[in-house]
Amino acid sequence: MPTLQRPRAVLDYSVRPGGPGPVVVSAHGLTSSREMAAREGLFDWSATSAGGDLVEYDARGHGRSTGEPVPADYTWSALAGDLLALVDVVSPDAPVDAIGASMGTATVLWAAVLRPDRFRRLVLSIPPTAWDTRAAQAAAYQEEARSVETHGIEPWVRAAAAAPGPAVLGDLNFDPEPSIPAELLPSVLRGAGASDLPDPSLLARLDHPVLLLPWTTDPGHPVSTAGALARVLPHARLEVAADLTAIHGWGERAAAFLA
Repeated sequence: MPTLQRPRAVLDYSVRPGGPGPVVVSAHGLTSSREMAAREGLFDWSATSAGGDLVEYDARGHGRSTGEPVPADYTWSALAGDLLALVDVVSPDAPVDAIGASMGTATVLWAAVLRPDRFRRLVLSIPPTAWDTRAAQAAAYQEEARSVETHGIEPWVRAAAAAPGPAVLGDLNFDPEPSIPAELLPSVLRGAGASDLPDPSLLARLDHPVLLLPWTTDPGHPVSTAGALARVLPHARLEVAADLTAIHGWGERAAAFLA
């Protein structure tokens, strides 16, 4: 697998050869990775490679990518710097299309605000809590970081396994083990707890076509965030998934939107 050297990290990524269209870059969610996403099968963006090469990468500290225990490195705005560096490598001469999920969606939005010229179209799935709804989630991440530092990772894993998932996902079960080394997990959680989406005044300047793909019944990824983004982003289309059939169709829907 190719890698990209970054300050205090090495990013591991893969390239699925595709058609002649713009490169598509996919960013996963918190505690996930390319391998975990493929194993779970919920976020499958492979159909988008019909348009252009599909680049998938592990965020720093996740999966096969490395990192150091520096909380500031894992804020969403800092992760955007990693994404932009990767975009400059895989598509140095042309804008890319970007797909995000949760933390990945936040990363894409921060990157687009910082360098709007590097992106063509955006697909933003399950946007996380933001702005007025962010405080409680941010505090929970900080408390989880303190718990892992004090008691180790196993109680955190047990709590994650016991927590009910969104009703929209039915009986699907997911691996509660994070794709993050135990020694990095507190820093990653603290980075998430110190993060928020870009200010709406900055997002309102983005001229990119945007497809918003939230699902229902998930307090950590409320439809209200996606609705707020749809009102702020000038060229956004909002499609809410209320069942697994709709969610499993996201890959084809994204491919059609990016075509």
